[in-house]
Amino acid sequence: MSTLAGIVFIVFVGLFVLVKYLEHTAVFFPSKSMDSTPAQAGMPYEDLYLTTSDGVKINAWLIKSSPQAATILFAHGNAGTMSDRVMKIKFFHDLGLNVLVFDYRGYGKSQGYPTEKGVYLDAVAVYDYLQSRPDIDHQRIIGYGASLGGVVAVDLATRRKLAALMIESSITSAKDMSQRLYPFLPSFLMSIKFDSMSKIKNIDVPKLFLHSPEDQIVPLSMGQKLYEAARGPKSFLFTYGGHNDGFLINDRRVRNGFKKFLQTYSLL
Repeated sequence: MSTLAGIVFIVFVGLFVLVKYLEHTAVFFPSKSMDSTPAQAGMPYEDLYLTTSDGVKINAWLIKSSPQAATILFAHGNAGTMSDRVMKIKFFHDLGLNVLVFDYRGYGKSQGYPTEKGVYLDAVAVYDYLQSRPDIDHQRIIGYGASLGGVVAVDLATRRKLAALMIESSITSAKDMSQRLYPFLPSFLMSIKFDSMSKIKNIDVPKLFLHSPEDQIVPLSMGQKLYEAARGPKSFLFTYGGHNDGFLINDRRVRNGFKKFLQTYSLL
């Protein structure tokens, strides 16, 4: 019996260590590379450094359209930096929107190390900064998040007042995603939750969900489950292509979908 108990204990400890390792290596892929800026795409911008409530300094860019315009608070995915999203920034800017995009702690020029709690605090710091600007319409801040950024945007909507929420190719929860990627691992050992599924049910602002049936990383079913769990008003826009390129492949379709959604709620 003692031998069996020892084996069980060793297996449990091994699984625990493996889960903790995968949590940090499979969730966050921070990069320090900043290969491009909005200026290279013809967009003047402000290079900002904001301090979060727990004292971490994060880097953000503000690309202005006009003081009357609505503002996109852009939370990007789990890999790369905001410099990899210049074409998405241009997409929103060309619609006539202000854009504030930021790098999570540990990404790009932002200090610190990424954690679930940390990336939520980063988004709150960015929102609060926008509220401090007299040249920003404080009632017209729109949360937009892609992939991991969708989780961050959903959490922000539970902490701060947004005019609307747009979620692209995002997950229902870390548990659901881990069971898809690592079905042999006990998900109850995970400390990272990223539980958008429970949070989305309590958000009342207008919501737009975007997802591609061809997404090989985050399945369409997750986007549909989020949509079904969400309160109205809400809309779903199908895109096409892979997890990272569907947005740009379907430029006209997505542009028209965004326009319709934003115009419906007088945000464009």
